[in-house]
Amino acid sequence: MKSKTQLIGVITLSMALILAACANNNEQVNENSTNTEANSESSMEGMNHSGSAEVPEDLQKSENPTYPEGSTAIIEANHMKGMEGAEATIVGAYDTTAYVVTYTPEDGGEPVENHKWVIHEELEDPDEAPLPSGTEVTLMASHMEGMEGAIATIESATETTVYMIDYTPTTGGEKVTNHKWVTEDELTVTE
Repeated sequence: MKSKTQLIGVITLSMALILAACANNNEQVNENSTNTEANSESSMEGMNHSGSAEVPEDLQKSENPTYPEGSTAIIEANHMKGMEGAEATIVGAYDTTAYVVTYTPEDGGEPVENHKWVIHEELEDPDEAPLPSGTEVTLMASHMEGMEGAIATIESATETTVYMIDYTPTTGGEKVTNHKWVTEDELTVTE
């Protein structure tokens, strides 16, 4: 009888320890999720919301874009807070290869994963487009702090028309001018 009581005690103690470990693990997962959300928001803090209207010399204007210069479209991308659903005015349309890249900023800081978009003409001495996934490149773009000169890895490539746009965030705040870049499939016709 004594051994059954001891066995039950050992089992109860074991279960209590397992449950405590699981609860602690969930708290750690929730803490990590919160940190990840904070990191993704902070990665946008260095984003140059407004930019220069200058584009690389070898970037080709689109001859017949879906959204011509001066037209409006609704943004379906959510690269930054307040972007999705905002009305954009098209500043320029260019045919190129757009890349999703992962890089560590030149000025230090956390790696930026799956940044959309850097175009082929914003890479230092690239091979012929499109570059395959996994290719290491040097960024010449300055969309975010620490981006210019950073070594990046190509995650994916899309041959498309990219647009430079002006828009007012749906969350309020100042108008964003000359934002680089949104792709054609990230825009939709205004009603």
